[in-house]
Amino acid sequence: MSETMALATPPYPAPLRHKAGLLRRFVIGWGSWIHTLFEKSYRMKMGTVRFPLLRFFVINDLALVQDVLEEKRCPWPKHGLMTELLRPLMGQSVFSANGAQWQAQRAMINPAFAHAGLGRAFPAMRAAADAMAEQLHRAAMQGPVDMERAMTAVTADVIFRTLFSQPLAPAQADAVFAAFARYQRHVQPYAMLRLYRLPLLGRRRRMARAAADIRALFAPLVDAQIMARGALDQMPAPGDILDALLDARHPHTGAPFAPDDLLDQLATLFLAGHETSASALAWASYLVACDPALQDDLAEAIAQVSGKAALAPEHLKALPMLRHLFQETLRLYPPVSFLMREVTQAQVMRGKAMRPGDLVVVSPWLIQRNADHWPCPHAFDPVRFARPESSTAAREAWLPFGKGPRVCIGQGFAMQEAVIVLATLLRHFRLAPAPGPAPEPVSRLTLRARRGIPLVLSPRHGLEQA
Repeated sequence: MSETMALATPPYPAPLRHKAGLLRRFVIGWGSWIHTLFEKSYRMKMGTVRFPLLRFFVINDLALVQDVLEEKRCPWPKHGLMTELLRPLMGQSVFSANGAQWQAQRAMINPAFAHAGLGRAFPAMRAAADAMAEQLHRAAMQGPVDMERAMTAVTADVIFRTLFSQPLAPAQADAVFAAFARYQRHVQPYAMLRLYRLPLLGRRRRMARAAADIRALFAPLVDAQIMARGALDQMPAPGDILDALLDARHPHTGAPFAPDDLLDQLATLFLAGHETSASALAWASYLVACDPALQDDLAEAIAQVSGKAALAPEHLKALPMLRHLFQETLRLYPPVSFLMREVTQAQVMRGKAMRPGDLVVVSPWLIQRNADHWPCPHAFDPVRFARPESSTAAREAWLPFGKGPRVCIGQGFAMQEAVIVLATLLRHFRLAPAPGPAPEPVSRLTLRARRGIPLVLSPRHGLEQA
């Protein structure tokens, strides 16, 4: 990769010159959180943002970030505003629950997710990636391909195969993409209306309809699996995550998940398991499309490692630059750009008095673009993750999966999935940005592009899988 390309700056919203006032913040924040950031946001250690409903404390000081995420001195539960935004989709699941409820759910979820370990999940990931390549060959003949839609399809297919042992049909994937995009369009205005104590204008009802469309996709599968198991004289060994969740028992009471609770957990695993990966993979495909030299180097490395054979686990271990590409993508475009925690006891941080109920924001978007932690923080430079001098920043100032007891349970799953999908994509295609403006990131529940990420895909003859 050339030095000039390594220092290219991919798109991000130009920060405001100064902190926006209440009215301007409302107008800008209606569509995206990151567009409300101002120049000092990328340098400050801690800041305060006041809304009519509550105060936000944005913490970028790494020692304080560790204090919050590691919960070293006191609990820092997920804030009620965040759980309110997610409840139509995920209910009171492991992603949004707090305290003893969360601890019990995590104890039940961990073995189920471990059951779908990386070795067991690999064939499902590879099969979904191969199906993606076939679909993209057809789509590329029609013109530019929206990589957000394509990556949503493949990651939803991966998690569907892992949860339910069956592929996700393209029409179902399109329905998920449309329903979640609809949910995001409603949830951001809903959040702003709540923060300003304004009427919700029917947004809650629209969010509930979009969430119901997503949950309806797999509710029948749960019912069918429960009925099938009920007809057996002896319970089979778990074959997928749904089986493992049906076998899970509360650590204290021994009770299984109630039907509604089970649906909440599956909704969480499905949505968290594909949406964040889809966001990051779409941006990764754009970044590599903008760097033809890196793209050719990666394609050559993939060909040398795997030839025309099907991808195998040992191939992934021999492709460190592909992992670094994804790590750098997660640094520049963290799918969850803001982590919200609730102040539970009065305390002072950096001279700012915080009261119970206040909202603390730890922002991977800001921390990972702070020049105190990363040289040329807005530049695309995947090689930085191979440099020894970046090891401290990679350990302390790289937070796409969170940190502490609530670190994302699927981190290893997502990293393996990303390398498989990107390797499959690059062995089949050359990528180039479509004509027109660069994609513009917007941050709502997850980070997406305002008008998608269209790329031109050309078959890379001679490198496709035999």
